[in-house]
Amino acid sequence: MARLIELLDHGQSPWLDFISRDLLDSGGFRELVETGIRGATSNPTIFYQAVSATTAYDQDILDLLQADPQTSAPTLYDWLTIKDIRMAADVLRPVYDSSRGDDGYVSLEVSPHLAYDTEDTIEAARHLWTEVDRPNLMIKVPATEAGIPAIEQLIAEGINVNATLLFSVDRYVEVAEAYVRGIARQEEPRRVASVASFFVSRVDAKVDPKLEAIGTPEALALRGKIAIANAKMAYRKFKEIFHGEHFAAQRRRNARVQRPLWASTGTKNPAYSDVLYVESLIGPETVVTIPTTTLDAFLAHGEALPTLEAKWEEAERALATLKTLGIDLDEITSELEREGVSAFIESYDRLIELLNQKRFELTRAS
Repeated sequence: MARLIELLDHGQSPWLDFISRDLLDSGGFRELVETGIRGATSNPTIFYQAVSATTAYDQDILDLLQADPQTSAPTLYDWLTIKDIRMAADVLRPVYDSSRGDDGYVSLEVSPHLAYDTEDTIEAARHLWTEVDRPNLMIKVPATEAGIPAIEQLIAEGINVNATLLFSVDRYVEVAEAYVRGIARQEEPRRVASVASFFVSRVDAKVDPKLEAIGTPEALALRGKIAIANAKMAYRKFKEIFHGEHFAAQRRRNARVQRPLWASTGTKNPAYSDVLYVESLIGPETVVTIPTTTLDAFLAHGEALPTLEAKWEEAERALATLKTLGIDLDEITSELEREGVSAFIESYDRLIELLNQKRFELTRAS
């Protein structure tokens, strides 16, 4: 676990990209927190995996149905996730307290069906914030066009936000500016925290096949490099926004910066290092969410070196070369955003279907 401490030494907070009742009940999550994990994230895909792979939720489902046999599957989902998030937040509370609110957060996402509806997103976020009732909760809001004003409003209301599904540098800037506007409207800015979840490996998964289709040595040399270069450019914008005049007035009010969070850090191409996207983006004032398998690999053989602010020119050249090859990164990141929302909607719907099935099976068995 020393490698997690080394990440912290470089200013990066490692968060676990997974939550399940089994992990919470077994004490496994507490052990990870005690050895360096500083936060956790969840989403409909993660929760589907947790519910489908175990019977750990069955008793809670049965209890809810016995109290009200008409309880719907979406309501079951709401209560099961809220319980998990409360449990995780309580485990992380010492981290939150000792860091004075800089760390120790757990994220819970609004329904992905609301990704293109500003007002319903705001209402859903308020509901989750009230029901979970933990200061170290972050509400995940997809950073779609409709999500930007929702992020600003929620920050202004004092609700911690994890702006998620970020793929493009331009959209990252929109999110950062929404945070700045929101925090300027908040009377007690120090009590609000936010991260901007910038997805990494999915970019290479989309770009690499296009490079292989071109097939020239120049194109093939860019494989596995564009996602990291893209993230580095987002980090450069972070430095410009939050360490320049744009945020200076809020700094004087003791507002926190909105930290970039590197998401989708699991390696999808087996030809690449299984810790490529963790090792390549280590730097100050950032968060990295790590799936369990990638965490195991990083603890086993990863290196924690300050890589994020290195090789800026190489990243710029890679992106410039990509453009000369006729590959439109803006078009790709827009497609990834749409696909990301669709994937979470699919996971959410599958989960509702699974809960309906469990609802039927458990009530019949009882």
